[in-house]
Amino acid sequence: MSKVTFRERVRYWFDNTMSKGTASLIGWLAIVSLGLVVVVAALTLWLAPGEPEGVSHAGEVLWIALMHALSPLKIASDKGSIAYMTVMFAGSLGGLFIVSILVGLLSNGLKAKVDRLRRGRSRIVESGHTVVLGWSDQVFTIVAELVKAQASQKSSVIAILAERDKLQMEEDIREHVGSLGRTRLVCRTGRPTEPRDLALMNLAVATSVVVLSPEGEDPDAHVIKILLALDKRDGTHPPVVAALASSRNIAAARLAGGPDVHLVDSDDTASRLIVQSSRQSGMSVVCMDLLNFDGGEIYLRTPKKLVGVTYGDALHAYQTASVIGLRRPSGVVLNPPVDTVINADDQVIVIAHDDSHVRLAAGKPSVDEAVIVASGRTAPEPERTLLLNWNGRAEQIIRYLDGYVAPGSVLEVAADHPKAGTNLAGLRNITVNVKDCDTTDRFALESLGVGLFQHVIVLSDDRFDLHHSDTRTLMTLLQLRDMQSTLGEHYSIVSEMHDENNRALAEVTEADDIVISDTVIGLLLAQLAENRHLADVFSYLFDSRGSEIYPRPAASYVKTGTEVTFSTVVEAASRRGETAIGYRDATARNNPPHYGIVLNPSKSDSIVLGERDSVIVLAER
Repeated sequence: MSKVTFRERVRYWFDNTMSKGTASLIGWLAIVSLGLVVVVAALTLWLAPGEPEGVSHAGEVLWIALMHALSPLKIASDKGSIAYMTVMFAGSLGGLFIVSILVGLLSNGLKAKVDRLRRGRSRIVESGHTVVLGWSDQVFTIVAELVKAQASQKSSVIAILAERDKLQMEEDIREHVGSLGRTRLVCRTGRPTEPRDLALMNLAVATSVVVLSPEGEDPDAHVIKILLALDKRDGTHPPVVAALASSRNIAAARLAGGPDVHLVDSDDTASRLIVQSSRQSGMSVVCMDLLNFDGGEIYLRTPKKLVGVTYGDALHAYQTASVIGLRRPSGVVLNPPVDTVINADDQVIVIAHDDSHVRLAAGKPSVDEAVIVASGRTAPEPERTLLLNWNGRAEQIIRYLDGYVAPGSVLEVAADHPKAGTNLAGLRNITVNVKDCDTTDRFALESLGVGLFQHVIVLSDDRFDLHHSDTRTLMTLLQLRDMQSTLGEHYSIVSEMHDENNRALAEVTEADDIVISDTVIGLLLAQLAENRHLADVFSYLFDSRGSEIYPRPAASYVKTGTEVTFSTVVEAASRRGETAIGYRDATARNNPPHYGIVLNPSKSDSIVLGERDSVIVLAER
């Protein structure tokens, strides 16, 4: 190896000093400027002594040389000999380069500082704030719902940390969400997997943390890494809610996040909702109403006056709230037997339009015994269901459907997906048939004999990007709608879509239910961020075991065409071992945004239910 020369050492030292940033560069520029001033002053004293006129000593010459270096245009007013003018011209020319370099350095340094401030790298000093880690389309739903939930607070803060530009995040949220009211939005640019970036969010005093599943390949790995970073940090750990795309990663995520994390299985939740919506028209609308902060919300209450009261009597205890179950030390139970006694350590689960509406009624309910109908339950019969398209959650959907239907039921899968109908061994109640079919082709759909089925499920095809997949789904829905009108066929249609903006377009098809899976998960995350104790309630609602939400014929509860109070409907349902939470007006089933569904009406409201109307109840299958 050759010996390092003196020149190389000097150059190496110089390179190191130049790499230290703007301050080091300005320091070198100051040294060069000082050298220039000294040289110009020395040449002036040597070549043009006594100039300019009136100068008496070398200090004044240094000052004049400095002014020429800093203000090159000063040479325009100079007078003197050729030697003096030549030296000053050279000094001004050198000063021109120095000033230009100085302006460039200051501009670049200031730009870098502004860019750093623009990215948002200062530590948040808020307390009681909600932190969102990561970025996906669900962030708009979550922010919008948290704004509604915190509207009654004097001040609230939502802090977001993601690998995106701070200003771009703020602009996107303003565009999608609109006014934030009293809620302040604080965005920070950084990696949620880095402890140094997590420290910016002041997590020790946060109310809750929401971890989003990002878009792209293997999103769950990113979520698990964030959970590991959160678990390893020092200090107080706030409650964490995280969304996972695949059920297979739940165990790993639970191990990574520890006991303070509640995990939302996106695939599982969406699959359950699609299955339930396919069997009970309006189910998705009911669930969306319960999950968002616009209509009926779920609250937990511990009223001392209801201790020792049976659940059946508690159903009438609130005038403007609907009791749906109990949260006991042993767990949540919805629609328990009417003779269940409420204990001191129980919490009553209610649906109300606002926290202020959860107040005990003053008097006894008005029940009209003459209009209550006593009808028995009919045994379930085999069903025929048509599943159009295929994606990663189709297998899970079919297995959940198998747990609902009666033995002897048939499921026809029509898709041109290469994996359609695979991995379905072990089904008990359903016989699955698979047909190759382009679901956007009218003639291919007609060949399926759609009118022979009671239920049709239209899935999103995962071979295409989300936008294109939604477009193909819309084409299929339009074909089905036209076939119903032309052929006079009747069957329920539930469809899965990704973009909430496409719901308005899909309304033209008059499908019974449109399940926007990303929106549902976003709403659920927002609910759990506000009250993580509701996790067990929603898990119970989406589970096929126990009581679920069913829209059932109104004629099974009260005489149709007769004016009744809703408390009478509640009493009629309780005698069947069910909990009534609302009704559906069939004449408004295609009118957004509620599609005829009325949740939690006042017990004193008078309603007239027709033959085609439904009572929405919590009931066993």
